Amino acid sequence: MIDRIVPSREIEEARAERSPLVALESTIITHGMPWPQNVETARAVEAAIRTEGAIPATIAVIDGTLRIGLGDDELEALAKSEEVMKLSRADLAFALSEGRTGSTTVAATMMAAHEVGISVFATGGIGGVHRGAETSLDISADLEELSRTPVCVVAAGPKALLDIPKTLEVLETRGVPVIGFGCDELPGFWSRHSGLEAPYRLDTAEDIARLMKVRSGFGGHGGVLVANPVPEEAEIPADEMEGHITAALEAADAQGIHGKEVTPFVLAKIFELTAGRSLKTNIALMLNNARLAARIAIALRKPVAY
Repeated sequence: MIDRIVPSREIEEARAERSPLVALESTIITHGMPWPQNVETARAVEAAIRTEGAIPATIAVIDGTLRIGLGDDELEALAKSEEVMKLSRADLAFALSEGRTGSTTVAATMMAAHEVGISVFATGGIGGVHRGAETSLDISADLEELSRTPVCVVAAGPKALLDIPKTLEVLETRGVPVIGFGCDELPGFWSRHSGLEAPYRLDTAEDIARLMKVRSGFGGHGGVLVANPVPEEAEIPADEMEGHITAALEAADAQGIHGKEVTPFVLAKIFELTAGRSLKTNIALMLNNARLAARIAIALRKPVAY
């Protein structure tokens, strides 16, 4: 893979100096938000990580090369492009072999981050078991990736449009620790509450770093999911969001939207139904997750007291 991976100069220097790095996905730029909020958010998230003292590494495939760290012009070009593949585990090698351009989902970002030694990744929410999966078998590759790739994923929980109880069951079966950060209840993405108990609770970045170091002592271990609640002032209550989610999923079904196209369609529909509130909440939780991920990356560079 060495000839397919192109770290930016900043990322190369950071790796050489063992500076704290935080991986960022690019699907949120190309499929998660409209222009110009997508590039504005990407820049703001990178700035938030720098402010905390870490270095951001936005990951994408550009013309068949796996780019680790994008320049400002590259971020803007990606945000404006309409011919971008959405890359999960099954798509990444295809895009590389065919010289395509694509944005990385949670699963593909974890793969790329681990390949270059980045162990902390900030995103909005993870994919999981979709509602109706008992008949559709629609389950995100994010869950499999979390079970096999040792990267800490900081998110505001599973995306609320999923079947969250089943998603938690799969994560438990796959041996993935799910940590409520400073909370006893699993966050519900746009909402601080899901009605489900968080399997574990930790309250500091240092606590999470200690867990990661202990877990790394076991061969073949996978990732850790840190569920970080959206800031209170930015949340949309769960009961309100449920009505919008149901309406958006019904619209997707009526229009024959399936597979990997469901999430971007539903997010766009919810943006419409909430008159833009969902986008503001999404931006707030992304920034919140980026700051926490940076603190975890910094804590991992320090000696950990057991």
